[in-house]
Amino acid sequence: MNKSILGIVLVATVAGAPASAQTKPEAKDMALVGYSDLQGRSAYQPSIQQQDGRWIAYIGHHGGTEADPKPMNSLTGKREDSGTSIVDVTDPRRPKYLSHIPGEPGLYEAGGAQMVRVCDGKTLPKADPKKTYMLRSFGNSAHEMWDVSDPARPALLTRLDGLSGTHKSWWECDTGIAYLVSGARGWRVHRMTQVYDLGDPVHPALIRDFGLVGQEPGATMEPVPTELHGPISTGPKGNRVYFGYGTDKNGIVQIVDREKLLKGAKEPTPENLLYPQVGRLDMSAFTGAHTAFPVLGVPIAQFKHEKAAIRDFVVVTDEEILNECQEPRQMVWFVDVTSEARPMVVSSWTVPEESGDFCARGGRFGTHSSNENMTPISYKRLMFFAHFNAGVRAVDIRDPYHPREAAYYIPAITPRSDQRCTKLGDKEHCTKVIQTNNVDVDDRGYIYIVDRANNGMHILKLTGAAGRITDLSK
Repeated sequence: MNKSILGIVLVATVAGAPASAQTKPEAKDMALVGYSDLQGRSAYQPSIQQQDGRWIAYIGHHGGTEADPKPMNSLTGKREDSGTSIVDVTDPRRPKYLSHIPGEPGLYEAGGAQMVRVCDGKTLPKADPKKTYMLRSFGNSAHEMWDVSDPARPALLTRLDGLSGTHKSWWECDTGIAYLVSGARGWRVHRMTQVYDLGDPVHPALIRDFGLVGQEPGATMEPVPTELHGPISTGPKGNRVYFGYGTDKNGIVQIVDREKLLKGAKEPTPENLLYPQVGRLDMSAFTGAHTAFPVLGVPIAQFKHEKAAIRDFVVVTDEEILNECQEPRQMVWFVDVTSEARPMVVSSWTVPEESGDFCARGGRFGTHSSNENMTPISYKRLMFFAHFNAGVRAVDIRDPYHPREAAYYIPAITPRSDQRCTKLGDKEHCTKVIQTNNVDVDDRGYIYIVDRANNGMHILKLTGAAGRITDLSK
């Protein structure tokens, strides 16, 4: 993740001047349904929850900016450190802002509450079935559990603090097991995994600490393996957890047997850390693994007369860090994990830069993240990728060996847009630009994109040929 203020980049070469601001939306087979300005806060993860007959969006935020360190909460009339927005999207054409929970004080990635997950109490095994619970990171120093049964009046339940690097966690609603991205005392990396039982969100119970061999306390391996970015679990049915390490370099995808992870010996020795591992892919020095999304049991039409016609994949999305293409392109990689012990990259996908002169538009150009909801509407059919100044991209993945773009939407900048600055040679220029940061899709098929440069949340729907791909009657 980029921790430099405003993403200012020092480079030795001079590039062309940036293109004009993104003042008009651009789209193909994707249309705008609704919009929320999110009080002008830089946004990270959206999580959409069906809750008591309503649809509620929970959105994590980065900290404020130098120009607006504590944006105004229009509901209270007070300026607040950015944290978590809660928005009623039952009618996606008219989102209704319900509440804002302040996060950790600090600017940009030094503050806020970037990550959010939500579970129903009736699904969690030891929770109050009448309640709804939210797990969020608190800046970089803690994880928090909130009662959001009334999303307009959230209440803090408990906090796990004394940590560092808290970030992109995963929570199994049916079991309560959570994989919390943390920096625990003694570990040699800023981010590793703490596995917790959050089946009773009021009484979190630590199961174990986990990471790659060489990251554990007392290890001497050099270099230290790159830190964790985030896990995704398939739960007890799939019995796998997919860990993505690294963002824009030295990426590692680790495939872990979930049952062995939970029931194996807990002491973080090299032997115990390796025990649940069933596969690992070390990526290139300039490729990260921001998001490792499993797409399993894909029937490959061209293989229908052959053995192994159904394949398993992990779709790896890197994160672009530097502005205006000042580092290797970060993109999407399709990894065949049918043979788990020997994962293999079989294809890739990216937006062609020349299709929109994106390097010159300002800000970041490249991928950041993918959707994480496995709704049947799109799972194994389409994936959605946040692509910074290239907006959101829908990619047809029915043949993961030959992924192809099906639709896209690039919003227009808004009056709240935060500028992005780049220093090229001895000259610095700044521009306001779209920075689509994260994306998810709900079980109705609506697509939610949120923006890193304070351009709010856009709610979208597929149209045309792309919409027909998600028609479950076919």
